[in-house]
Amino acid sequence: MALQREIKKRRPFDSPQQEAILNILRTSDQYQVRFTRLFRSYGLTLSQYNVLRILRGEGRPLPILEIASRTITVVPGITGLVNRLEEAGFVRRERCQEDRRVVRIGLTAKARKTLAALDEPLDELHKALIGHLSRAELKTLIQLLEKARGPLSEAE
Repeated sequence: MALQREIKKRRPFDSPQQEAILNILRTSDQYQVRFTRLFRSYGLTLSQYNVLRILRGEGRPLPILEIASRTITVVPGITGLVNRLEEAGFVRRERCQEDRRVVRIGLTAKARKTLAALDEPLDELHKALIGHLSRAELKTLIQLLEKARGPLSEAE
């Protein structure tokens, strides 16, 4: 009912499935706006941060296709995204010594410094967005979202 009022929908939703999906989309959009603002203040986009987060988490350079397979959102132009990160000084390309055809992407000192500076503001944003939920509610939310994505992974 809250979404119906928010978007000033006159008639009820056609189904609970429609209402649930629209709630997910509305929430995602509002969260993305806030994350976009935060990342922009550090000279990054959401997709660029995602790539840097993956590289920091792995702790070593990775091939572009491996990075692409780990992103939260689909990045159709991963090579262009990495090119922009390289131009901005956040990543560097390293040619593999064993197989010269393989190029790995690694973090620069600038990227590590930026990620470290982002850690606290990002944690604060997470808390501001869903800190009002209990641990049990968060666990249930995670389980429900994973279950909702289930048919999508089965289709692939």
